[in-house]
Amino acid sequence: MALAMAQARAAALRGEVPVGAVVVRDGKVLASAGNRTLELKDPSAHAEMLAIRMACQEIGSERLIDCDLYVTLEPCPMCAAAISFARLRRLYFGASDPKGGAVESGVRLYASPTCHHAPEVYGGLSESEAAALLRDFFKERR
Repeated sequence: MALAMAQARAAALRGEVPVGAVVVRDGKVLASAGNRTLELKDPSAHAEMLAIRMACQEIGSERLIDCDLYVTLEPCPMCAAAISFARLRRLYFGASDPKGGAVESGVRLYASPTCHHAPEVYGGLSESEAAALLRDFFKERR
């Protein structure tokens, strides 16, 4: 989670919403990324999506079997679906996102009967640090 937090801080320095993500398998980091939606002018360039894409390239498969994702914020519906489609084993996230989250908030995608794969979910890792980073980021912009 420390690497995901570092990616989130780097995203904030670029003016992006400070979210970071890391994909790990067998203790090895396969990919890490921070949000780049503004830089890439791509609404799908969330940290999770970028890290998943890079990890898939790294292992040469669209499935991230036996891989875990660490992300600083509860994933949105798009990212939660990508996590499911990639067959990630575990999802660890920091701060909850009552407005935009789709794991423990909002649509709760993995609880849906139409969800083909639900990872094990562990929320609240580095929650206060992740939440403070987001609060401070948006506070400066208001």
